Amino acid sequence: MTIPRQLPNVITVVRILCAPVFVWMLLADGGDAGPLRWWAAILFIVAIATDGLDGYLARRYEIVTDLGKLLDPIADKVLTGAAFVGLSILGELPWWITIVVLVREIGITVYRFIVVSDHVLAAAWMGKLKTMAQAVALSLALLPLWTIVGEWIFWLNGITMAAAVVLTIASGIDYIVTEVRGARRRTR
Repeated sequence: MTIPRQLPNVITVVRILCAPVFVWMLLADGGDAGPLRWWAAILFIVAIATDGLDGYLARRYEIVTDLGKLLDPIADKVLTGAAFVGLSILGELPWWITIVVLVREIGITVYRFIVVSDHVLAAAWMGKLKTMAQAVALSLALLPLWTIVGEWIFWLNGITMAAAVVLTIASGIDYIVTEVRGARRRTR
């Protein structure tokens, strides 16, 4: 079986295009725990799950491209960044968390564009783990599960969000250390 060569990249672009729809659904009714909130959460979960699908298809069918390596982490950042900002706008997530995450994400993304002519900075294992932790924490924060299971879910979300923030900072440091070491090797 073969698939169109650009299918993984198309999936990645669709993930980026889901972000504004997701934000509208999340904020349209003020974040109330009604149908739009549930649909926003479901759209986020489905969109972030495609991160695994596009990567799997690209590797499975040996159609990994430099464009895909560049766009895939950007798509993750657009979607997760939108969720962090949306939750902060709603007052459900402290702005300092959103700012810490966005500074790391924007910093790494800008650096990717700076070095793209020299080499592609593909996602490292810690960056992938960070994305997974953010996806879980954001999914728990977006789903209005408190209406079903009670307010204890806020404790679980606090723990998962803390893990996501720690991994966000650690993976940012990991990227910097790896790039500094790589730059030293390239100049020798």
